[in-house]
Amino acid sequence: MRVLRRISQIAVFLVFVFLFLNTEYKDNDILPYAVNVFLRMDPLVAGAATLAGRALISLLWPALAVAGATLLFGRFFCGWVCPMGAVLDFADATIFRKLKRRTKLPANLPRLKYFILFFLAVSSLFTLQMVFLFDPISILIRSLTLSIFPGINMAINSLFDALYFTNIHAITRFSEPVFSFLKDHFLAFEQPQFRLAALVGSIFLLIMAAEYFQKRFWCRNLCPLGALLGLLGRFGLTRRRVGDSCISCGKCERDCRMGAIGDDFKSTNRSECIECLDCRSVCPENAVHFIGRDKPELLPMNMGRRGVITSLAVGAVAAPIFLSEGYRKVSDPSLIRPPGALSEDKFLDRCTRCGECMRVCTANGLQPALFEAGLAGLWSPILVPRMGYCEFNCTLCGQVCPTGAIKRLTPHEKRKTKLGLAEFDRSRCIPWKGESNCIVCEEHCPTPEKAIKLREEKITTLSGEVIKIKRPYVDENLCVGCGICENKCPLTGYPGIKCTSRGESRAQGAELLTTDEG
Repeated sequence: MRVLRRISQIAVFLVFVFLFLNTEYKDNDILPYAVNVFLRMDPLVAGAATLAGRALISLLWPALAVAGATLLFGRFFCGWVCPMGAVLDFADATIFRKLKRRTKLPANLPRLKYFILFFLAVSSLFTLQMVFLFDPISILIRSLTLSIFPGINMAINSLFDALYFTNIHAITRFSEPVFSFLKDHFLAFEQPQFRLAALVGSIFLLIMAAEYFQKRFWCRNLCPLGALLGLLGRFGLTRRRVGDSCISCGKCERDCRMGAIGDDFKSTNRSECIECLDCRSVCPENAVHFIGRDKPELLPMNMGRRGVITSLAVGAVAAPIFLSEGYRKVSDPSLIRPPGALSEDKFLDRCTRCGECMRVCTANGLQPALFEAGLAGLWSPILVPRMGYCEFNCTLCGQVCPTGAIKRLTPHEKRKTKLGLAEFDRSRCIPWKGESNCIVCEEHCPTPEKAIKLREEKITTLSGEVIKIKRPYVDENLCVGCGICENKCPLTGYPGIKCTSRGESRAQGAELLTTDEG
C-alpha cells in the first residue's frame, strides 16, 4: 500500500505540474484545460471565499466533493492528493533521508494549525480574506509562479547561452535540439520577472527547511487546510484498528509521519491521521488494518478553551484593523486591477493571491501588490506597466481565477473594459518638452481608433527658432489604460506617460453564481 500511495502522489503531482506549465498562452485564446482545478478542490479556499464574499461560487464545487469524501474516508487528501504534501514527502525521502531528528518539539504544537484555522474563519466572516498566507496549494502555486519557475527558466537559458558561446560544434549540435524542446514545452517565451520573488521563495524554503525538525512539520503544526480536513474526517467511516497480534514493537509509532499514533500503539488521533498506511506496511505481525468504524478509539484533540477563544478574538479584531481606511488605500492611482476585477471590496474578499493570473499574463504586467492596496491587499494582483502591460485581446486572467475575483470576459467585453487612463507628464515627454518628435506611444496603442492622437503644433525653441513638432494627446473616451504606452516609453526611469486607475470600470454582477466553461 505504501507503493500505491507513492504512485498516487507522483501521478497527482505530475498532473499538477502539467497544469501549471499549461497555465499560459499557447496560440489559443481559450485555455483547453481547467488549469485551476487544484485550487477549486481546496475546501479552505472555498470556505474562505464563500464567507468573505457572502456568495456561493459554483466554480468551487470540486471542493464540496473533497469535503464529502473526507467525511467518508478521513483525511486522505493530505496523504494521497495534496501536491504540497508530495513535495514534503519527497524532501524527506531525499534531502532529509538520513537525518536523525533529535529536536524535541512541544507536544501541544499541533494545536497551532487549529488556531490558525479559527482565526482565518472568523476574519473571513468579517470579510477579511487572509487564507493566502497559509493555504498550502496557494503557497505552492505562488512560489512556483513568482520565484521557482522564473529561477529555473533563467538558469536553463543561461546554461544554454553559455554552451552556445563555447563555439564547440559537438556541444552546440547536441544542445540546440534539447533547448528547442525545452523552449517549446517547458520554458517561458520571455523571461518572467516578479516583485517579491525573493520573499515568496524564502517562505517556501522555510517550509522545506522545517522538515529538519520533524517529518511534515508544516502539515502537523501549521496547515489550516489539514486542520479543516482533520475536523471533517474525524468521524470517517474507515479508521485504523490494531489487532490482538500486536507485539508493541513501536515501529508504527516511529514511522508515523503525522504523529497520529498514541503511546500504546493502538489508539489513533483521527484528526491527524492522513491514511498513508505506512503503519500497516511496517507492522511485522500484520496487526494494523484500516476498516469500517467499530468501537472508535480517538485521542483527544486538546485544543484548549483559552487558545480557541484567543484565535477567534484575534480574527475578529484583525478584520476592522486591516480593513480600515488607513490601511486599504483604494484611492491610490497606482492601484490598477486586472481586467474583469470585481469592485475592490468584493475582489479582496475573493482573491486567494494564488498567482494564477500573474502566471498566465502574457506580457508579465500583473505583479503582486506591495502596499498599494493596504495590508489587506498584500500580494493581490495589480498591473505594473513599467514591468509589463495588459494585452488588448487577452482574457486569460479571468479564465484561470478559481474564485471569480476576476470575471471571465469575452474578447468583446475585454476590449471595452477600462483598467484606467493614460496621462502625459509634459515635463518628461520628449515632444512636450520640445526636444524632438517621438511617436512610440501612438504606434503601440492597440485600440482600433488610436486613443493617443498626434497634433502638429508650432513651438518656439529656447534659441528663438520656430519649429513644427507632433505632440501626443490622450483621448479619454478611447483609452482603456492597458499600460503599453507607459511600458514602451523610451525614457529611462520615470516615463513620459503614466497609467493610473482613474476612470476604471469594474465587473458588475459577478458576485452571483459564477459558471465555468473550462
